[in-house]
Amino acid sequence: FLDAYDKHYKAFLALSFIILFASIGFILFTKAQTGEYFQKGVSLKGGLTLTIPTSTADTRQIENALSTRYPEADISVRSITEAGQLKAVIIEASDIPEDDIIPALQDQGFQLLPGTYSVEVMGSSLGQSFYKQTLIAVILSFIFMSIVVFITFRSLWPSLFIILAAAAEIISTIAVVNLLGIKLSTAGVAAFLMIIGYSVDANILLTVKVLKHTGSTVYQRTVETMRTGVLMSLTAFAATMVGYFFIQSDIVKQIMLIISIGLL
Repeated sequence: FLDAYDKHYKAFLALSFIILFASIGFILFTKAQTGEYFQKGVSLKGGLTLTIPTSTADTRQIENALSTRYPEADISVRSITEAGQLKAVIIEASDIPEDDIIPALQDQGFQLLPGTYSVEVMGSSLGQSFYKQTLIAVILSFIFMSIVVFITFRSLWPSLFIILAAAAEIISTIAVVNLLGIKLSTAGVAAFLMIIGYSVDANILLTVKVLKHTGSTVYQRTVETMRTGVLMSLTAFAATMVGYFFIQSDIVKQIMLIISIGLL
């Protein structure tokens, strides 16, 4: 494999660009179909979140029933478990007033008496405000990351490729998130900021090893760097997978899943 890489490294580089352009194409297709570059959750779009303590519920059946009753609304139902036991059901819905969804849930067998459930309402304007703020945070992170990279190397091409690698990682991860139908929350945006930090940190370290270390050829340093990079990614991937499967919080699960996709 290493000999093949030495002779055909441009082909491997072309494969990376094919993945990047395919991801861009899929994101643009999603934009054309839905009007958004990715699916937003209630925390980014606005809506209401109901938390209902219960030990018996079929989340899929509830979601199907509510989606049938309100076909124009964006509805998701998920469960909270503890030690494998169902503790509560969380229902997120946009474009449905609280006075409408409560009777619909009562029709599904829930005894929703005052004080037995909690409701959080996120206005659409506040959701849009959160979305704009998170978008600004991502843009600023890229700007400051670019400044740090250029200061570190004081050379155009290595700096541009590090920035391109980080951008490609974000773009390809968004494409896979769209493909899986994941609705991004503010926690999901935080995961993307973590990916940017991990990507830049790793790429700066690896590029320094290739460009500034001596005593071997550039190709030998590239091979050593590749081994280090693969080991770093596999170690981080193993950690995020443990977090995804063993942590009960849906917020942390989304963070771990998105970081895992980025690492892959």
